[in-house]
Amino acid sequence: MISIIFPLSLSDISLWLAVTAIILLTTSELLYSSPEYSARIAVDKQFLRMAAIGCGLAFFVTVVMRIMGVL
Repeated sequence: MISIIFPLSLSDISLWLAVTAIILLTTSELLYSSPEYSARIAVDKQFLRMAAIGCGLAFFVTVVMRIMGVL
């Protein structure tokens, strides 16, 4: 049987999720704070914020998994 080794570790995924959540949350806050600029951008702000919160929660889950020693 052939075994496939996944090239990313849990630390890599956790770092990627953290950076993605920070970028999405920053973008979301900038769009909410400046209505004159956000009127020109065709992005669903609520979806952007929910995606950022989802990435943040996924990062939290990976941190908890590393603390508990699951993987």
